[in-house]
Amino acid sequence: MSKGSERATPGFLVWRLSTKWRVAVDRAVAPLGLTHAQYSLIASLHGMQRAGERPSQRRLADHTGLEPLYVSKLARALESAGLIERTRDPRDPRAVQLALTAQGEEVTRRAITVVQGLLEQLLAPLGGMKSARTHALTDELRTLLDVPLEPIETSQGES
Repeated sequence: MSKGSERATPGFLVWRLSTKWRVAVDRAVAPLGLTHAQYSLIASLHGMQRAGERPSQRRLADHTGLEPLYVSKLARALESAGLIERTRDPRDPRAVQLALTAQGEEVTRRAITVVQGLLEQLLAPLGGMKSARTHALTDELRTLLDVPLEPIETSQGES
């Protein structure tokens, strides 16, 4: 266990792990001209397209957990880089559909390979991607992600 984390709260450990993962992915995909957020967007888009879907920016925002405005900004940058195309949805002119270009497919496949290697390294202490411990961790993470979080009101002090 990391020095100093023996008494850390679960919230702190989740934050540290997410930060560690974000930094590692940022470094790993930088040679491909991507950031972690851009990778998350194109890898998700890749998976959705493989499932036969041509998602809207809003659908992709919901899927990734990113703010719709941020997805729009990322999509514009990825479009400028030639990795995705943005088109109006013929059924809803307010919606913008996204699709990977041929170049985007190639970059995404390469990035997924790199990130899968990182994931294997991260999960090695649990026995790897296919281990029972990893499956149990994945189930627990899904459970936590499904919990709705509402802001807790704080008192402003009493007069």
